[in-house]
Amino acid sequence: MSHESVGMLGSGLPFLGTYTPRLDDKGRLILPAKFRPQLAQGLVMTRGQERCLFLLPLDEFRRYHDQLRQAPVTSKQARDYLRVFLSGASDELPDKQGRVSIPPVLRQYAGLDRDVAVIGAGTRVEIWDLAAWETYLAEQESGYADATEEVFPQGRW
Repeated sequence: MSHESVGMLGSGLPFLGTYTPRLDDKGRLILPAKFRPQLAQGLVMTRGQERCLFLLPLDEFRRYHDQLRQAPVTSKQARDYLRVFLSGASDELPDKQGRVSIPPVLRQYAGLDRDVAVIGAGTRVEIWDLAAWETYLAEQESGYADATEEVFPQGRW
């Protein structure tokens, strides 16, 4: 990969695409090559919604955490969210082969065994059990076209 393309990735190109690697016997995931430059300096892995995991580059995690900190401490919903989000968080540094270990508690939360889907979700990467991802995607595809008008009210995208 050229220095120029690494710079483009580092400058905020969103995470895109779907990959279907397998976890090794030690619960490690080989990150897709396209995602490695943005995650090479470290990442935070935590519980996501719909029983998937979020992988956030460190700068994105800081932005996310700063937003969470602005929620009123008097809000039970905000406190509950912050507790669940942070109590499962693990900071990880990919090794030279682009592998990261997924802690057992997070593998259990997301139902990860061997076959996984790693998807680019803009500012984050999500890790799903492959069968759960395929079911979720099939359920969402029927409403995808209908959602266009709500997501893009002007009819342009």
